Amino acid sequence: MNAPTRSPTPPARTSDADRIDVKGLSKSFQLAGTSIEAVRDVSFSVRRGEFVALLGPSGSGKSTVLNMIATLVKPSSGQILIDGKPVIAGKATPGVGYVFQRDTLFPWRTVADNIGYGLQLAGVGDAERKERVATCLAQAGLQGFGDAYPSALSGGMRQRAALMRTLVVEPQVLLMDEPFGALDTHTKIDMHEVLLRIWDREQQTVLFVTHDLGEALTLADRIILFSARPGQIKDMFDVDFARPRDAVKVRETPRYAELFQHIWHSLGEEFIKGRSR
Repeated sequence: MNAPTRSPTPPARTSDADRIDVKGLSKSFQLAGTSIEAVRDVSFSVRRGEFVALLGPSGSGKSTVLNMIATLVKPSSGQILIDGKPVIAGKATPGVGYVFQRDTLFPWRTVADNIGYGLQLAGVGDAERKERVATCLAQAGLQGFGDAYPSALSGGMRQRAALMRTLVVEPQVLLMDEPFGALDTHTKIDMHEVLLRIWDREQQTVLFVTHDLGEALTLADRIILFSARPGQIKDMFDVDFARPRDAVKVRETPRYAELFQHIWHSLGEEFIKGRSR
């Protein structure tokens, strides 16, 4: 068996090919007068057009790192660069989209109006907005549901609409925080197919948080494995499946089983550590 390729820890510099560069990132929270260290000295970079998964047990700081990159949380120390420019906590970074764990659709707006909301805020005209929303509905397999309200949709369909609401504004960087975690296995794999199809065409830079190793292997070019809290980078693995990928067929290959076995041992150690705290 060939072991999975481990990616070396990236140097503390910004390459012309890097879209996201994280340097010495740490974060502590105050809880009932006690300081809780969530993330400690995390450094990595993500190349333009690369799909990277942040993998680790619950509480390992993956979402905290993502939220700091999204400027929703202020770091305790460290620096985050996007396209070579420092991000500012509390200030949205142009060209960056965020997909949350829950669909966060507005229940009083139709699916089409939800998807087009960002375009409306940006002042995009009615005709162009309608055309771009129609394209997104088709890409997500939601044709015929544009006039429906979120309450009439299944969980998977709502998550598709939420994904399209982010993608319709054409972000160059896509941050995704366990967006499919609440879905059943069949629906989750269906969403993997949707995301892979869109990513193959658009080639956004994607940073995807998950605690599901199978999901990370199905989607990512590279997996960054986090330790149990305080979150640190324990290891990195290149995922060498060819693109484009079939979310079902890739799981049936010997290489998938081989990668899963190798990475699972390291991930399983962190699950055990996390349970003991």
